[in-house]
Amino acid sequence: MVPETKALTKGIQKVSFLEKIKPYAELIAAGLSGVLILAGWLLDKYGQGADSIIAYLLAFVIGGFAKAKEGIESTYENKELNVEMLMIFAAVGSAIIGYWTEGAILIFIFAVSGALETYTMNKSHKEISALMELQPAEATLITNGYEKRVSVDDLQVGDQILIKPGERIPSDGIIVKGHTNIDEAAITGESMPVSKSTEEEVFAGTVNMTGSITVEVSKESSDTLFQKIIQLVQSAQSEKSPSQQFIERFEGTYVKVVLLVVIAMFFLPVFLLGWNWHEAFYRAMILLVVASPCALVASIMPATLSAISNGARHGILVKGGVHLENLSHLGAIAFDKTGTLTKGKPEVTNVLVKEGLDKSDLIWKAASIESHSNHPLAQAIVKFAKGSVKNHLLHPDSLEDVPGWGVKANIDGQQWKIGKAAFVGKDHAENFAGGMAKELAAQGNTLVFIEIDSELSAVIALKDVVREETKLGIDHLKKQGIRTIMLTGDSENTAKAIAAESHVDEYYAECLPESKVDHLKQLKDRYKTVAMVGDGINDAPALAIANVGIAMGEGTDVALETADIVLMKNDLPRIAEAIRLSQRMNRIIKQNVIFSITVIMVLISSNFFQSIDLPLGVIGHEGSTILVILNSLRLLK
Repeated sequence: MVPETKALTKGIQKVSFLEKIKPYAELIAAGLSGVLILAGWLLDKYGQGADSIIAYLLAFVIGGFAKAKEGIESTYENKELNVEMLMIFAAVGSAIIGYWTEGAILIFIFAVSGALETYTMNKSHKEISALMELQPAEATLITNGYEKRVSVDDLQVGDQILIKPGERIPSDGIIVKGHTNIDEAAITGESMPVSKSTEEEVFAGTVNMTGSITVEVSKESSDTLFQKIIQLVQSAQSEKSPSQQFIERFEGTYVKVVLLVVIAMFFLPVFLLGWNWHEAFYRAMILLVVASPCALVASIMPATLSAISNGARHGILVKGGVHLENLSHLGAIAFDKTGTLTKGKPEVTNVLVKEGLDKSDLIWKAASIESHSNHPLAQAIVKFAKGSVKNHLLHPDSLEDVPGWGVKANIDGQQWKIGKAAFVGKDHAENFAGGMAKELAAQGNTLVFIEIDSELSAVIALKDVVREETKLGIDHLKKQGIRTIMLTGDSENTAKAIAAESHVDEYYAECLPESKVDHLKQLKDRYKTVAMVGDGINDAPALAIANVGIAMGEGTDVALETADIVLMKNDLPRIAEAIRLSQRMNRIIKQNVIFSITVIMVLISSNFFQSIDLPLGVIGHEGSTILVILNSLRLLK
């Protein structure tokens, strides 16, 4: 190996090593500071005093550099003093009056608490870092039948890529060939693999579990759902909650007050209480230490970041601390019906056939006719038939679509009419099967009637079925004392049936988008803080007017843009989980604030009564900061 290559390799290794230790730099500096303090103490006791001062000075510089730099830069940028500057003043003041050990210990513990706070921040960003590492750097591009490994950044919309079993999907796209199971835990938080085949969408960062699939790229690498999730959570972690904003505004004023009181304490006790100058300065330095609001400042942000990261890991994406705070104050939640409480797609719930007719044969022929329509009800009938009838579908001899009414067809020598009640004769339809059709309609079903050779022969009942998890999710919310309301554009009968089935407390039927907004305004008057849960598109006005807008995402990037909180799966119980997380966060923040204020008050009082020394003040003040940060870390679990 030539010398230049050796030097280059050595440089690369050096950079790599520095990158590895960078996250631990503050902790290493604090550790070195502690070793130097121990050396200074030993030299002070067994050696020369001058040597101990050098050790303490090095402890000051190494341990305090990061925080001093942060404090000075922040003061210069914001033209506002901060807690870091208070600590610098206190440490320098301690050294001036000869308390080198105490000043160095103050720097050491302050460095440890700073390192711990940095660790907390890094821990809260860990989920995002892990996500970013999940997206592959390369993909297998198929061009004219040949495979080629290319960078993911070079993929274009319309390219076809091959994904083998065990590989991560490099880009959002549509399966054009193959069938497999996909692990979508990175996107939705759901641990169970999802079965996918042709014409179905797959997302970057998810894992192809079983079969080889060919996927047509549908988005640029920078526009994938995966990248949007990363950007969303990063943005949320940089957004400050109202509580944090208040603390930061309070910090600047508080620091000025503390400095004024410290100056007063340096002079007044000498003239009013007969203290000597040394004692007054010593007590002023203790006050500077114990009155610093380090623990109070650290009470909120680490807790908020930890909670947001916890939610992201479980498929709950929160766009900022303010929305997470608001969740714990909810008095009511309004739900859109379609796609939220229900699956959003009609399913066949019942088939009534005239006596003497073969049910399977009728369903088979009806599906053969309906297979030529794209109407959701027609597609639901075809899907139902494919699950219950083995035969291949027939091709009608003739077919005529009657818009708004139904379809006419000639199949197997018979004249068929399939459609709404009025299409086949309303009076006959309502009384079909002894009035059972009317009963099915009252239960919220949409009815499709079948007439064969001018004789009413069958009725197929379809309904947008309530999700299995809906009842559980609503029941959880009701146990938390939250009022649940359904807003739907459906008729009164359908709304009543779905409301009863989903367990909501009340409902409003026949709602247009603008009337949903009106209902939400009324709910806010009654319950103060109200959330709206919808699919993120037609519910956008209602999501915007609510105190907290929650989108049932199920992997849709539209939902990421419209709501304050996104549930990556259409899983209602996750809302109750998000509320519990919010309550835990607010509870821990209150604990932190009360504890930190109590410690400050106790230490200040002890100092005025001259019952606390500088080392104890340092340990009490910085120890409280460390405890507050550790308490916030509990939210990561």
